[in-house]
Amino acid sequence: MNKPLNWFALLTRSNFEQTVYNAVAGKKIDVFLPRMRKKSKRKDRNLMIETPLFPGYLFVRATLEASDQLNILKTMGAVRLLGNNQGPVPIPDSQIESLQLMTNADMDLITGSSITLEKGDPVMILEGPMSGLKGEFIRHKGKGRVIIKIDLLGQYAGVEMNSKNVEKLSDFLP
Repeated sequence: MNKPLNWFALLTRSNFEQTVYNAVAGKKIDVFLPRMRKKSKRKDRNLMIETPLFPGYLFVRATLEASDQLNILKTMGAVRLLGNNQGPVPIPDSQIESLQLMTNADMDLITGSSITLEKGDPVMILEGPMSGLKGEFIRHKGKGRVIIKIDLLGQYAGVEMNSKNVEKLSDFLP
């Protein structure tokens, strides 16, 4: 009997997303690196470049078997599978499918503070140690700072961060 395959978030070394993606794909493991196009930050260029939607993360599809996880973690640049003290936490297929649809559409993704946030809006943290976490927008604090409520293992924590590191999630996402 085949073990069920689940999607997991894989933390990578900084700027190693593509290297890890290529290596994991070479091991015949399903891997997904969502990308978006954005304007280069270099002042001497006016280019649109592709960057990871979640810097430092990609998604792998594997079983919960220790041997499968070890095979992934032995990849150069892979750091750890995201989870809790019971082990890696699977990501629902529907969320990965939504991400794949968004990134495969021939449209530019809008991220960052170009969208007005209102109390209760679902948001995702884009950069920093909590990159990839979803939460709820609470309020603007001023000077580009916002307060986000994050559900961590059944308890809520408030986090203050730069509004440029937060993206509003569409209401239709699960």
